[in-house]
Amino acid sequence: MVSEKLPSREQAIRLLHESGCSARVVRHCEAVAKLAVETADTLRKKGLTVDVALVEIGALLHDVGRSKTHTVHHAIVGVEIAKSAGLPEPVVSIIKRHVGGGITADEANGLGWPTDDVYVPFTLEEKIVSYADKLIASGKRVPVERTIEQLSREAKPEASRRVRKLHEEIDELIGDRP
Repeated sequence: MVSEKLPSREQAIRLLHESGCSARVVRHCEAVAKLAVETADTLRKKGLTVDVALVEIGALLHDVGRSKTHTVHHAIVGVEIAKSAGLPEPVVSIIKRHVGGGITADEANGLGWPTDDVYVPFTLEEKIVSYADKLIASGKRVPVERTIEQLSREAKPEASRRVRKLHEEIDELIGDRP
């Protein structure tokens, strides 16, 4: 049975280790969580309703599937790990929907993923984690343009467009910055 209670930060990090994530993956997840929480806090202060605790735990666990594979399939593997650990559905959804700014139904079909599911970030929390993930490389924040250019070089124009759209959406929500 899936729990409705979020694990603590320590429990989430322990799950990453117990699942077999490398120290590099754990550092990446911690960096994504830090940026995602900063973004969520900024949006909350702007008056948006955002579950900052969910953002933190979802961001910490978004790459748990990298304990088994470093392909795009890490999202599906991560969902399996999260479900077997009894994590709440909102965390499972963040893991499922964080890849490439989202995976369309056609892309999911081409990957052999279950086609009766949604792999595009839908909730604000899912979007924040997916976006923060695209801004962290080697444990450090990078400009979104770097990620967009890399996706274009890898012949992933749809993912490049989705990341740009996600960037524009989050940037518009944040608005003026100090």
